[in-house]
Amino acid sequence: MLKEYSTDVQRLFLEMMLEDAQSYIRVQNIFNPENFERTLKPAAEFIKQHCDEFKTMPDRAQISAATGVRLQSVPDLNEGHFDWFLEEFENFTRRQELERAILKSADLLEKGNYDPVEKLIKDAVQISLTRDMGTDYFDDPRTRLMALKNNNGQNSTGWHNLDRLLYGGFNRGELQIFAGGSGSGKSLFMQNLAVNWAQAGLNGVYITLELSEGLCAMRIDSMMTNTASKEIFKDIDTVEMKIKMMSKKAGALRIKYMPAQSTVNDIRAYLKELQIQTGLRADFLCVDYLDLLMPVSAKVSPNDLFVKDKYVSEELRNLARELNVLFVTASQLNRSAVEEIEFDHSHISGGISKINTADNVFGIFTSRAMRERGRYQLQLMKTRSSSGVGQKVELEFDINSLRIRAAEDDATDGGPGPLAQKSRIYESIKATSRAVEASQSDNEDTPKITADVQSNKLKQLLSQIKQH
Repeated sequence: MLKEYSTDVQRLFLEMMLEDAQSYIRVQNIFNPENFERTLKPAAEFIKQHCDEFKTMPDRAQISAATGVRLQSVPDLNEGHFDWFLEEFENFTRRQELERAILKSADLLEKGNYDPVEKLIKDAVQISLTRDMGTDYFDDPRTRLMALKNNNGQNSTGWHNLDRLLYGGFNRGELQIFAGGSGSGKSLFMQNLAVNWAQAGLNGVYITLELSEGLCAMRIDSMMTNTASKEIFKDIDTVEMKIKMMSKKAGALRIKYMPAQSTVNDIRAYLKELQIQTGLRADFLCVDYLDLLMPVSAKVSPNDLFVKDKYVSEELRNLARELNVLFVTASQLNRSAVEEIEFDHSHISGGISKINTADNVFGIFTSRAMRERGRYQLQLMKTRSSSGVGQKVELEFDINSLRIRAAEDDATDGGPGPLAQKSRIYESIKATSRAVEASQSDNEDTPKITADVQSNKLKQLLSQIKQH
C-alpha cells in the first residue's frame, strides 16, 4: 500500500480509468472529484459529469479540450494492474475523505457542535468498494434459512399468543414500538418484556428517560417476585431472598436513567462504557421512550415532531442493527386516539415517519372496565415479518404485581372467555369445600350437615361447568 498519493499517482488513476471503463464503473460509488489535486480536479469532474450524463467515458481529446488536462495512454495493462488500482484507489479515497472529515470536525468542535463529528468520521472510515455480492437464492437453501434462524434469533416475547402472530417472536436488529396514550402502560409493557427476557437468561439494559431508576427497579421487584407493590417494604426480607435466588439463573439486567433530550450517541457511549467496566454485552435494550430522544444527525426543533421522530427512529434502528440486540421502545398516541377503540397510523404522535422505520408497531388498548378485569389488548398496527397486521392479542394484567401475561383464552372483546370463567368456578369449588373448624369443635354432627350443604353447592357448580 502506498504511503503518499502524489499528483503523478492521482493522474495515473485517471489514466487507468480511461484505459478500461469497467474500472471506473467499479469505483464509481466512491469516486469524488473533491479528493483530487487542484490541477487534476477539473478532469475528474468532467469524467464524472460526462459518465453521469452520457453513460460513457470521454476520450482524452475531449478532456484536454474541455479542461486543459492532458492524460496519457497506459498500454499493456493486465488484470493484476487493475487489482492494484482498485486496492490503492480505495485507500486513497478513504484517506482523502477522512482528512476532509477531520478538518470539518475541527470547525464543528470550535462552534461547540459535537454530535455530527462522530458521523463524519465514521462515514469516512467506512468508505469501501462493493465486495459483498449478495445472496445466491438457489444455492443451499437449507444453510441460508438456518443462518437466518440462528443469526436473526427469533426470541420469544414471553407471551405465546403474541409470538404466534409474529412467527416466533422478535428478531435482533429490529425496532419494536409500543404505542399508547398517557398512562396506558407503555413503561409496564417494556418492563415486563425486560423481566421475561432476563428470566429467559438474556442480558439487557433498560434505559429510562422519564421514571427514576429506583421506581423502575421497584416495579420490576413486584414483577419478579409476584409481590404487590404496596407489600414490598412490609415483606422486604422475602423480596430480597426471592430476587437473590432468581439472580442465580437469570440474565443480567441494568437500569439506567438518562435525561430527556439525550441522543443515540449517549446511549451508545453508555453501553460501551458498561461493557468495558463490567464485561456486560447486552442481548436486549429497552428505551423508555423514543419521543424523549433528540437526533444526532441533524439539528431539529423539538416542535417539528415529524422530522425529529424520523431521524431518531432511524438512528435507533441503526443502533439495534449495529449492536445486534432485541430492541424495544415506545411512543405516544395523539389526542385523536383517546376515544378510539381501533388504532391506525394516524393516531401515532408525530406522524407516520417512525411507523415507516419501525419493524413492528403495537397499539396498547385498555379501559377502566378492562383494567378492573385485569385485561390489556395489543393491536398489531404494523408487522414487517409476519401477516399479523390488524389482529389483536389479549393479555392478562395483575394489578397488584404489575405482571402482564398471555391470556388463557384468545377472546378479542376484552372480556373473559370460557376458560377464564371455568377457572373462577373451579376456584369457587375449592373455596366452598373447606371444613369449618369452629363448627366441628361445637358439635360433632355439624360436619355432616355442612358436608350435605357443600355437596348441594358442588352439584350446582358442576352443572354450571357443563353449561359452559
